[in-house]
Amino acid sequence: MTAASGARVLGLDTLVRLQRRLRAPGTPHRLPVPDGMSAPLGCDAVAVPPILGQQVLPRLPRVGCVYADEAHWWWIVPSDSDYAMDWPAPARYAAGAVLPDSPHVPGLLYRPDGEVPYTPPIPLYLAVCRLTGTTPTWSRPISA
Repeated sequence: MTAASGARVLGLDTLVRLQRRLRAPGTPHRLPVPDGMSAPLGCDAVAVPPILGQQVLPRLPRVGCVYADEAHWWWIVPSDSDYAMDWPAPARYAAGAVLPDSPHVPGLLYRPDGEVPYTPPIPLYLAVCRLTGTTPTWSRPISA
């Protein structure tokens, strides 16, 4: 169908088909910010395997929202929390809190009191580095 201006007009069937493709298998999911919370600094996420997540949790002075599925525990951190920090394997950093290979949105494991969902990224980074035996980025020698 074409409008008088020559532009193509999409019919309802096409729009419904496009909407269904948005949630087709393999479509990335985003971690949601729980109702009643706001994310004024944007949201990224850091994932670790569950066994590492259980070790990281008690080492943190403050814990924000933590999500979990069978393969990962996900922490909400402010956007750009990967700046000047190379997150060590097996940690994974997800900009925009987008989970590209997750078949579904993980469940909320922990929700803090208050209105912001963030775990402070530097203590999280240091805990992950310590548990993985990795030297933090800023402590590594610089070669000329």
